[in-house]
Amino acid sequence: MEYTINKLAKISGVTARTLRYYDEIGLLKPLRVASTGYRIYGQHEVTTLQQILLYREQGFTLDEIKRLLFYSNMNLELAFVQHLQALRTERKRLDKIIETVQKSLNNMRGETIMQDTEKFEGLKKSLIEENEQKYGAEIRQKYGDAAIDQSNAKINGLTQAEYTESERLRCEYEELLVAALKTGNPASELAQKACDLHRQWLSIYYPAYSKQYHAGLAEMYVADERFKEHYEKLGSGCAEFLAAAIKIYVEAT
Repeated sequence: MEYTINKLAKISGVTARTLRYYDEIGLLKPLRVASTGYRIYGQHEVTTLQQILLYREQGFTLDEIKRLLFYSNMNLELAFVQHLQALRTERKRLDKIIETVQKSLNNMRGETIMQDTEKFEGLKKSLIEENEQKYGAEIRQKYGDAAIDQSNAKINGLTQAEYTESERLRCEYEELLVAALKTGNPASELAQKACDLHRQWLSIYYPAYSKQYHAGLAEMYVADERFKEHYEKLGSGCAEFLAAAIKIYVEAT
């Protein structure tokens, strides 16, 4: 049996947008493309998609899944060992968040007294570990160990006031970005104001900020599904819109 992209999306539970993205990155190519331009998938592709979803359920990244599926010399046992280590690291991160939330809850109930510094220390450590877990390899390769280590040190040393300010800036630039997206114009005053707030937010976490870094990060927002997914939650096409707006912003400043 053969399926159009919409039918495959319906039976598999993934979106047509995701299937198109898998095609773009070479993870799941259609059996053929019809004269109408529709992607057509056969039984082999359905089976491959099932494997992809199983690996995703286990927490593998798309790059890891691609290597598992297409590289015959891939050491499957080693891949699972490394993935298990990554999952254990993620569990430690979650344990720290749980501990912080539990302390906060105990504080609310009057069972213990939680110092102000304790309230965000766990969040800072969690942020560092999450960034390393999700994006560490890519950003270290792109920007170098020294820059990322410096950024992590900056995050770890944030005062409560700085952390609060960073969250304010993040919320404000995302709110403006949503409003700007509705205009459809990345060069608009709203979009450029959002980019300036985005720069201010980045500068808190990345002391070595530069226009080149800003532009490179914008490209990553589009190219990397993990970044793209975050911005797509704000609105369809948001990642591409922000990337276009940042390109205009860095060229103008």
